[in-house]
Amino acid sequence: MKEEEKRTEAVRRFNCGEKPKAIWISLGRSKRWFFKWLGRFRQGDKNWYKSRPCRPERFPLRTPREIEKIVVNIRLELYNEGLFCGAQAITWEMEEQGIEPIPSLSTINRIIKRNGLTHRRTGRYIPKGKKYPEPKATIPGEVHQLDRVGPCFLKGPIRFYSLNSVDIATGRCGIQPVTAKGGQGLINAIWAIWSRLGLPKCQQVDNDMPLYGSPTHPRGMGQFIRLCLHNGIEPCFIPIREPWRNGVVEKFNDHWEQKFYHRIPMYSMEDLLQGSLAFEYKHNTRLKYSKLGGKTPLDTLTASGHKLKFPPKPKAPQIPLPRPEQGKYHVIRYIRSTGILNIFSEHFQVPPEAIQEYVLATIDVTNQQLQIRLHGKLIDQIPYKMR
Repeated sequence: MKEEEKRTEAVRRFNCGEKPKAIWISLGRSKRWFFKWLGRFRQGDKNWYKSRPCRPERFPLRTPREIEKIVVNIRLELYNEGLFCGAQAITWEMEEQGIEPIPSLSTINRIIKRNGLTHRRTGRYIPKGKKYPEPKATIPGEVHQLDRVGPCFLKGPIRFYSLNSVDIATGRCGIQPVTAKGGQGLINAIWAIWSRLGLPKCQQVDNDMPLYGSPTHPRGMGQFIRLCLHNGIEPCFIPIREPWRNGVVEKFNDHWEQKFYHRIPMYSMEDLLQGSLAFEYKHNTRLKYSKLGGKTPLDTLTASGHKLKFPPKPKAPQIPLPRPEQGKYHVIRYIRSTGILNIFSEHFQVPPEAIQEYVLATIDVTNQQLQIRLHGKLIDQIPYKMR
């Protein structure tokens, strides 16, 4: 007997005077089942014995259609431009355009999946032929790439981040775990890395907020920028949503995860600190790179004969650091059709020749100026009063 036939049979027998318990037992059903369908019958619906869909008629928490459409359009636009187009990249783009409300990363991923936009590119990244103002690294200490991995977790469980830095010319690495994204812990970690790796001329980083300060005060110079300028270092921020511009340290992060984080058991911050230093030493003294002619990073440094400069004091300065009066820091940006240069959420109009090109924006703290260069040529200079 089919399910719908059992429902009509149960109600027919009840109407004929049979006891409910005898009915649901004989049909192999429960008391709850019987009274559910009896109640449906008494509602007067002629199709009472048919199953109803379980899907709710209303979705009060569903993302508005307009926002979903914006997410889809941004995903397609980023994909077609050859840029990163995941949930985080879409979030950044919505923030840049001032769109609200911004869905969570998990909601954006669901929207992407629901609209069949989960296709990923395969193969290597193909440059678009745009000249990129990459900082040159020909000697040790000229350019360091810095990145933060995390949050990660120990067996404890203990939550932490790993601050990883690589000297581009020699491949030497510096690793320092921290328990917080910013604050004094970040300054201490960077100082510790410089104490072992040396002070770079240029410290290249991404656009993580603890590194540049705050979008509310884009000219305030965050503690990281101040630390660099006070020590004669020029920070350089790579384009938004283009992590491959920090490709050397990004590749090192994969090496760190595979050879250290996922392999060495650690249960405390002491284990992590000791393990990080041991892995750093092993990498710098034993790992041989083909790009270095089969030498280790330390051998490459020794062969160069270059003398490194180190921090003047063993301990990092305490925050808040005073505002620097001199120095420079740089921001590399790709200018889209709008002609807008975005420096930490502050927008500037650039000359038309910079559209669809990468520009190097230099903030000259000494002269309070913003200098914009295209292919190494100065194309605009704007007063930039520090606040």
